Amino acid sequence: MRRPWHLLILLLVVSVGYACLASCDNNPKTVNQMNEQATVYPTASADQLKKKLTPEQFRVTQQCGTEPPFNNAYWNNHAPGIYVDVVSGEALFSSQHKFDSGTGWPSFSRPLEADHLVKKTDTSHGMQRTEVRSRHADSHLGHLFDDGPGETGQRYCINSAALRFIPAGQLWSEGYGRYVPDFEAAGVTTDAPAQETALLAGGCFWGMQEILRTIPGVIATQVGYTGGHLKNPRYEDTHDSKSGHAESVEVVFDPRKLSYEELLQSWFFRMHDPTTKDRQGNDRGSQYRSAIFYTNSVQKQVAERVKRTVDASGRWKAPLVTEITKADTFYRAEDYHQDYLQKNPGGYTCHYLR
Repeated sequence: MRRPWHLLILLLVVSVGYACLASCDNNPKTVNQMNEQATVYPTASADQLKKKLTPEQFRVTQQCGTEPPFNNAYWNNHAPGIYVDVVSGEALFSSQHKFDSGTGWPSFSRPLEADHLVKKTDTSHGMQRTEVRSRHADSHLGHLFDDGPGETGQRYCINSAALRFIPAGQLWSEGYGRYVPDFEAAGVTTDAPAQETALLAGGCFWGMQEILRTIPGVIATQVGYTGGHLKNPRYEDTHDSKSGHAESVEVVFDPRKLSYEELLQSWFFRMHDPTTKDRQGNDRGSQYRSAIFYTNSVQKQVAERVKRTVDASGRWKAPLVTEITKADTFYRAEDYHQDYLQKNPGGYTCHYLR
């Protein structure tokens, strides 16, 4: 027997509703805690590189040169830290995977970021070898051999001239805070402070705070207003873009457990749509814009790098419109807005992890 048409429509609406609820699960436990795509680093022209690099660095990275063994900067370096491409700064190797191969060149059992390396067949010098190059800068780094230690059995034999060493004690201040948690977990002290503050905007601050407050490494959150011209704004002042302020969340976190880079890439850019200007869902106006308010030059550097990376990842089908702006005064919102969804379970939110 046929069902009445209005009953069919009702069933369809209910089914779509359940499907939407399933796709909008905002359980933060489902997120991958580390970044999911290779970080995008800037490159330079040949003329710029000749000014930036030493003749030896240029010969090795741009002309596939090889430096002499036992007479280079890092073959015998045992300090904790990471090694980055001398041209672009892309992270390549870690001291945690470095070993003494007896060859006179820096040797690693595995890369720090496998996606930052490209392997090519090298038939020069009458033999077949595997050349290793950096992905973004296309720098010649060295070669890969199958005579390494441990479970990988690999030896990345790398020229010191192709690398720049970032000591563990400078990771945070050099903008490589995403590697701080690994070193801290291994008992290596870094320069990361005990607390760091992030100011983020991406639509209604109720939904953002509900996700941000549960992230491992987050110490405290509060919602408020920033980025506008009006002093001491109230909630009513933010409507219709009158004050210029964005509904924002102040996030205090432990950078020794959660890096600023991971906070942005694995959480912020997943909990809202960064491609819709002055809008999130049905909320419209500049108070709902996507924005990162950096508090220091390191945060600016990291935010720009993460935006490039997310933009290039293809995760979003349109260009990112997220603003990256120097932080100004943060005005705490009224008490009834703080932890709103904790006080009002099932209340309005358009935020979930994509």
